[in-house]
Amino acid sequence: MLNKIIENYHIVLASGSPRRKELLSAMDFSFDIVTKPVDEVFLTGLSPSQTAASLSLLKVEAFDENELEENMLIITADTIIALEYEIIGKPKNRENAFTILRKLSGKKHEVITGVSLRKKGKTITFTVSTTVYFKKLEEDEIIYYINNYQPYDKAGAYGIQEWIGQVGIKKIEGSYFNVMGLPTHRLYEELLKFVK
Repeated sequence: MLNKIIENYHIVLASGSPRRKELLSAMDFSFDIVTKPVDEVFLTGLSPSQTAASLSLLKVEAFDENELEENMLIITADTIIALEYEIIGKPKNRENAFTILRKLSGKKHEVITGVSLRKKGKTITFTVSTTVYFKKLEEDEIIYYINNYQPYDKAGAYGIQEWIGQVGIKKIEGSYFNVMGLPTHRLYEELLKFVK
């Protein structure tokens, strides 16, 4: 069982996301949160999946090899939305959040999370994609959601676990927790291989 294997590791979640903290806690891992400032730049010419992977890698590489203790295990993640070929990150402001949600209304999009794991001498990155189908959102529904939930720290300007997810999402294909920001099932499987 993974939890037994990694109890000797000092796990660090390098993310300020309350959803990722909640999900990793729900996996019964003990961990600290340490974030490092990185410039989240969307490199041109990359696919959405490559973009999510490169952003999580950027975050994990902010931890210099020399500062890693022998038993330290760093976990980073970055979630993006892909609507056809357009990559959508977090909204810059209220107007931008409204524009994003109106774009997603009545369509399907991909939620892609890049996750990186790092310990001394070893780094891996993987991505998980989930397809989300939104109903046609009314303008007053979008305004209500933004007013009451201020989704400015969320890729795609929404949280699936919030009101908009309950009334606006018709179905998903893939991991629900991935849409929240951390694909827990795949993370568990990858960690099992990573710490061997």
